[in-house]
This record gives sequence, C-alpha cells and structure tokens, in this order.
Amino acid sequence: MEPLTSKKCVPCEGDLEPLTRAQFSHHLNQVRDWTVVESDTKLEREFEFGDFNQALAFVNGVGEIAESEGHHPNIYLHSWNKVKLTVYTHAIGGLSLNDFVLAAKIDAVG
Repeated sequence: MEPLTSKKCVPCEGDLEPLTRAQFSHHLNQVRDWTVVESDTKLEREFEFGDFNQALAFVNGVGEIAESEGHHPNIYLHSWNKVKLTVYTHAIGGLSLNDFVLAAKIDAVG
C-alpha cells in the first residue's frame, strides 16, 4: 500500500460522499494514534509538549502543512502544552482520503 505521506490532498467541493468505515479502515494503520470520532465522521488526536513554545511551534508547523495541502484541521491549543486536532472534510461533513493524508503528514512532524 502506498504511504499516505506520499499522496497530496485534492480539492473537494462537496461532490463526494463521506467514506464509510469499510472504505477507510485500511488507512487506520498509517495513522495509529488518531481516533475516529463522532459516528465515523472525524479524526482526532491530542499531542502533548514540554512547554508552551513547543506546542505553539507545532501549531505553526501544522498550519504550514495545512496550507501546503489546502486542507485545514480544527486546532485547539489548551492547558499551555497540549494541542488537540480534529480533521474532517467540511464540504462533505465527514471523512475523505484527504483527512488521512493530512493526519499522516502531521504525524511525520509531530
């Protein structure tokens, strides 16, 4: 199977159906630390860092990845050193291949 990190997010304007668990389950082994939540419509992961500066640097790195992929997660920096990310394809209200690609690329720098 081709690594998700070698793929590129493709624009989605709501012309797709969200992936079902059967369709996305084979991607889960490449994003092991992420959890599928909200009735299989979103991916979430929380990262913890040694201090606020490290957490903020990570947020900025995620922002760069998101901009380069044209696919943006919800980012929540809390408790001074924790970052929670929620990834889903807003246009379809669920998961697409883009979400797994983005999660894998974030993992590569996290």
